[in-house]
Amino acid sequence: MKVIDGYKEENLHFKWSPHNSPVAHINPGEKISIKIPDSSTMQMKKDYSTADLARIDHSRVDAAVGPVYVDGAEKGDALKIKIESIETGTWGWSAMMKDFGSLSNMFGEKLIIWELRDNKAKSITEDFLNDVAVPLNPFLGIIGTAPEDGEYGMIPPQTFGGNMDNRFLRAGSTLYLPVNVPGALISFSDPHATQGDGEVCGTAIETSCTAVVTIELIKNKRVKYPRIESMESMKSDCIVSMGIGDSMEESARTAIMEMIDILSEYGFSGEESYILCSVAGNLRISEMVDMPNFVVSLAMDKSIIENKKI
Repeated sequence: MKVIDGYKEENLHFKWSPHNSPVAHINPGEKISIKIPDSSTMQMKKDYSTADLARIDHSRVDAAVGPVYVDGAEKGDALKIKIESIETGTWGWSAMMKDFGSLSNMFGEKLIIWELRDNKAKSITEDFLNDVAVPLNPFLGIIGTAPEDGEYGMIPPQTFGGNMDNRFLRAGSTLYLPVNVPGALISFSDPHATQGDGEVCGTAIETSCTAVVTIELIKNKRVKYPRIESMESMKSDCIVSMGIGDSMEESARTAIMEMIDILSEYGFSGEESYILCSVAGNLRISEMVDMPNFVVSLAMDKSIIENKKI
């Protein structure tokens, strides 16, 4: 199994571009292990306090590990990425930062350090959330393929994926992404120990991780926006569509339309799909702080739709 070490500078990039040089080549169906630093790109230290936030160089935030060239991938295909496992670091951090988050500048800056142990996060920052234990739900905040053209910053999510901050991207989940350039050029970043829908203050519990993924290639598969197959809970699998754009309302509409497209593949009519989205779909804000773009997801329990007779 190939190992890609994101702690080496030559394996990182700081923009989405079709011109990024691949750090590895893989065959479709190959499993790889990726060592991914935290979203500060190794700048944050466990012994840092709030005063140390000023040390962070924001031009180096959210560096992505990759890109990885998938042999045989061509424009118009899709990648199927199975997240096999995510092993987090032993500590993480959260922060309120100036001019960032849903309530930017309402509160002062604050850095919180968490110990990650026994499947829980506990604050080790003095006199702050010390009686709280937050259950861990590790996932990857960033998975993306290269755009067809142009260059994009790392923080706003895009139609090709990127900084989706969608907590459905946990171990056991499968992500579908469009292929826009030869080789797809897929990259990974921004591990989270856990996060609530919306990531409203601008950070989750940021941490490092080692992720193992299997990347398959689906020829001639049209994917306009990222799609996920995941678990709503330990009892049910679900399919997740996404809308990504600069309007929350339009992103929600896109997520609904994408789900209608998905349900059509199961044999439902447009009218049937629209009703199902209303009576059984769960529309949620997955990420609202990486402006100018937002991520809205729609989750549908697979058990409701899998028995449809085509």
